[in-house]
Amino acid sequence: MRLLLLLLLTFKAMAYEEATYSIVYQNDIYEIRNYSDRLAIQVNYTNQNVAFRKLFNYISSSNIDSTKINMTIPATRSNENGSKVMQFFLPSNFTKKNAPAPTDKELKLIIIEQGYFAVIKYPGRLNDKNFDKHRKILKDNLLKNKIEIINSAIRATYNGPFTLPFFRRNEAMFRIAWKRK
Repeated sequence: MRLLLLLLLTFKAMAYEEATYSIVYQNDIYEIRNYSDRLAIQVNYTNQNVAFRKLFNYISSSNIDSTKINMTIPATRSNENGSKVMQFFLPSNFTKKNAPAPTDKELKLIIIEQGYFAVIKYPGRLNDKNFDKHRKILKDNLLKNKIEIINSAIRATYNGPFTLPFFRRNEAMFRIAWKRK
């Protein structure tokens, strides 16, 4: 019982800023979110651990101003133009003008433009099998509902690697063309 209480308190203590959105539609399987413009630091990668380390180093002050930047959620991974991409969102107090430039030339500050995303939430492990299962459920339901998918699937993770699987918040997302219903 003490262990469970400790885990719950630890889980609650890690309050990170989350990318803001509004839910514009929801059913039993997925929700449609409208995200505002967001600033992110991203890297193309072949090795996930190396990519994470580069992004983590950036927010840990390995940037032109040696500024420590608070961690935000989620961290995302996707495929863009045949390349794997990992992104960390920057806290809302940063803009492209005041965010410190990365010292690592492989990192890029980018603005992810406002848009609609279909999202399915799921707990469990961070493996490809779990993501692919939920990505497929989401895609099949979007196609069934005649919602146009614009980009490849995005894997969003909200918890650290040592979070127990049943406490995890994971999401599969697609940018979509949304027409208000």
